[in-house]
Amino acid sequence: MATPEERLAELGLSVPELVPPVAAYVPARRSRSYVYTSGQLPMRDGAMVATGKVGADVNVEVATECARQAALNAIAAVRTQVPLSKVAGVVKVVVFVASAPDFTGQPGVANGASELLGSAFGEAGQHARSAVGVSVLPLDAPVEVELVVEVAGGSELRK
Repeated sequence: MATPEERLAELGLSVPELVPPVAAYVPARRSRSYVYTSGQLPMRDGAMVATGKVGADVNVEVATECARQAALNAIAAVRTQVPLSKVAGVVKVVVFVASAPDFTGQPGVANGASELLGSAFGEAGQHARSAVGVSVLPLDAPVEVELVVEVAGGSELRK
């Protein structure tokens, strides 16, 4: 069975280096069988993929790519807590979309994250999800993604 890293490599992708926090928090925290990530922005090589409001400054295609990149960054945050091969399942995904007032396509944008997680983790990547329109996100990001993942055999606290 292929690892998440191998599945991503088949798509021409790799798990990026961890994006440093932009404020006073940690990128991810493990609690027994779960890893919770902080919201991850669409940073690539130290810069935001795009900035602005979806439906005004950012089109749906670019926003969907931002969701995909933010999900990759969330995977990098998970990897700081457990090897990705130990992820038993992606439990919950929350995708925040900085939206123009009349934009209602948040679920389509969020598919960028959901589809990436399905590609990386296979059946274990199927998850519950919320796609939420908001007025603004940190650093004028168009998208922010956070994950909750379950760890296989992970009921003990991380040491």
